[in-house]
Amino acid sequence: QVQLVESGGGLVQAGASLRLSCAASGRTFTMGWFRQGPGKEREFVAAINWNGESTYYTDSVKGRFTVSRDKYKSAMYLEMNSLKPEDTAIYYCAAFPNTTDYYQVSNWRSWGQGTQVTISS
Repeated sequence: QVQLVESGGGLVQAGASLRLSCAASGRTFTMGWFRQGPGKEREFVAAINWNGESTYYTDSVKGRFTVSRDKYKSAMYLEMNSLKPEDTAIYYCAAFPNTTDYYQVSNWRSWGQGTQVTISS
């Protein structure tokens, strides 16, 4: 079973940037980022296909976040710019979606433990 490990979270001020990383212990195909804010359900943030040529974003992060990957290292990244307090959440890496409906949490089979991102106003 492929293990996923996130890193790069932290506490920053609004307007700052962070870069999250997800390292996979084996080969993956489409990978995704999700987040779960305080008192909220886990939600889709972004996804990227196996070769990085197709990317998907939720509307609230379009233009601010960029997902990328290094397919040779089985690693995925999330560059987050212009961060807002509402971006505060635990960010999770996911892999092996069952369908192409990447927005649904239940469609992903493997998850990391998450990394905390906190944005102060």
